[in-house]
Amino acid sequence: MTETMRAAVLLGDESSLEVVQVPMPAPRTGEALVKVRACGVCHTDLHVIKREVAFPRPAVLGHEISGTIVAFGDAEHADTTLAIGDDVVGAFIMPCTECDACRRGRDDLCANFFGQNRLRGTLYDGESRLSMPDGSFLAMYSMGGLAEYAVVPLAALTKLPPALDPIASAILGCAAFTSYGAVHRAGHVEPGDAVAVVAVGGVGSGVLQVARAAGADPIIAIDVADDKLQAAMRLGATHTINSMTTDAPARVREITDGRGVDVAFEALGWPATFRQAVDMLADGGRMVAIGIAAGRATAELEITPIVRRGYTITGSFGARTRRDLPAVVDLAASGAFDATGVVTRHYPLDDADAAYRALANGEITGRAVIVME
Repeated sequence: MTETMRAAVLLGDESSLEVVQVPMPAPRTGEALVKVRACGVCHTDLHVIKREVAFPRPAVLGHEISGTIVAFGDAEHADTTLAIGDDVVGAFIMPCTECDACRRGRDDLCANFFGQNRLRGTLYDGESRLSMPDGSFLAMYSMGGLAEYAVVPLAALTKLPPALDPIASAILGCAAFTSYGAVHRAGHVEPGDAVAVVAVGGVGSGVLQVARAAGADPIIAIDVADDKLQAAMRLGATHTINSMTTDAPARVREITDGRGVDVAFEALGWPATFRQAVDMLADGGRMVAIGIAAGRATAELEITPIVRRGYTITGSFGARTRRDLPAVVDLAASGAFDATGVVTRHYPLDDADAAYRALANGEITGRAVIVME
């Protein structure tokens, strides 16, 4: 390993990424240094780039990675079965394992992850593992995966089976992981449940596959782009609706013989689609909100139908890393989740900014990945 590495850095007041040669990070106790093979391109990063989600700058974004462990931060690393040379995937929720939520198994609510990493861009000792060329502070968004190397807490890593594509598998740590949490933890999808997925981009595409594996039927994909709807049919949708040309809630009720869906997933974070997802629920149905909204966006909902019809509206930010990331990898290994079918574009690190511009312009169907080599 060299003393420096290349990273795509979000600088100062810019709304773009610049590849910079920065010092090589060093892992500490309970952490591993991962040579990154690929990193997913996610809308959550885009919100940070556009200042729709507050985060310190300068920063290295990128929060779903695949790669190879090249070093540990301590000699014994007794709390893991991982070894140097293992191919791994990393989840964007990196549990501290010590806070009240983590001790209860709620890795998705880890107080230190949200308080330290997501607010301050550091790990749990209050320090980033990254720095600018002059030694000044460089924030980490999750592990800061848009770089040739990343320091990741061991609790956020799972070994990757040899049979899985090591590049496409990067999306298992967010797109698939978030989908798994939404379907199984928040949505409680059971065989035979009618499901709708509003917005079938990277995460929505994952929800289709996980819902199919859970036995949902029908599975209705809703979007404004016909190419995304065509891809949705390959990934598990039984029906598609273009909401630009069709009243989506009305059409959902036609498909379900008037009753609506048991679970509706909203994967965009727009007020209009949030309301749309609620409007297509069956009595007693559950709406699972997955999409991160821009700024302080709100959605207007009628109160009486929520009360009268017993709707449940719940948020789902991710899954429970230590239990669910291995389950996501097993799902992919079984063939029930096809990461290669979701990944439609590959970009080199030098073109990371172009990848996020394409995402902002709605040009990416499914998920794109940044490939380091």
